[in-house]
Amino acid sequence: MIKCAIIGATGFTGMELIKILVRHPGVRITHLTTRQDTPIPVRNLIPVLPPGIDLEIVPYSFTDVKKNADVVFVCLPHTEAAETVKEFRRANKIVIDLSADFRLKGLKEYERWYKVEHPCPELVKEAVYGLPELYREKIKQADLIANPGCYPTGVILALAPLLKNKLIERDSMIVDAASGVSGAGKKLDPATQFIELEENYLAYKVNKHQHMPEMREVLETYSGAGISLTFVPHLLPVKRGILATIYLQRRKNVSARKIEAALKAAYDKEPFVRLRPEGNFPALRDVQGTNYCDIGFTTDPQSDRVILVTAIDNLLKGASGQAVQNMNIRMEFAEDEGLKLW
Repeated sequence: MIKCAIIGATGFTGMELIKILVRHPGVRITHLTTRQDTPIPVRNLIPVLPPGIDLEIVPYSFTDVKKNADVVFVCLPHTEAAETVKEFRRANKIVIDLSADFRLKGLKEYERWYKVEHPCPELVKEAVYGLPELYREKIKQADLIANPGCYPTGVILALAPLLKNKLIERDSMIVDAASGVSGAGKKLDPATQFIELEENYLAYKVNKHQHMPEMREVLETYSGAGISLTFVPHLLPVKRGILATIYLQRRKNVSARKIEAALKAAYDKEPFVRLRPEGNFPALRDVQGTNYCDIGFTTDPQSDRVILVTAIDNLLKGASGQAVQNMNIRMEFAEDEGLKLW
């Protein structure tokens, strides 16, 4: 049995991790921490936990966590997580970081999008991007896993096989994605208050969202060359889930059958990617509360257009569920341990 700590356990991702790990047969939670000054009974935040779970979320102490944790999940805000990650890597702990601080290999891109100089550039090369379907073999050996962002997860999974097989034009990608409000985290923001969001739907951070360079960096690796990507995120008046509609231009003589074959070759054996027949598309309710990424597609016989639709739960496959999937791979558990629905 391995011992796990969650740093920043009071946020949405931290609470989802608690729910998963308390039912994981190979894990014991040893520390749940907060930046607040007083302990918080975990049942105050998650009343649905089963009887006998008497954990407390306590003020953060590096020394205490270091003594009794094998794997450390860091659920701190971007630009604040890096120093904590650095401390635990110096202590030779396996770290799964749910912030963006180690996702980008390009330090100049990180500084451009996050407006700070990277505090731990020496760890960036060590970090492995934690998208299991694409980087499983590297994750098996990694001691620092950079958990992907929620928007990039579904988008990259849809596009990587098509770029790798040179089925689509690299300058044709338009991503129109909509997220539930939990994607914004718990911080107070007038734009995410009930009175502003109820019966509303809005675009935000158009061409300015911090997940853009993450998508571009990974997808350029798969395309073998530069790409052009337009990404427009939207906010939905729902709690959780991301639905992304992706518009592409297929290359000459690329049929729907070739598109489907590339997706099947990539994901037919994947435990958490579900492909749909051509013309069948996922909805948020299909994936909410799960670690699945569902992908549907269609081609237009009258043009060269391809449309893909992906759906994930932003708090699970887009964050905490994927983090546990990464832990399972690294620690040699069954990949779906703690993530099974039935």
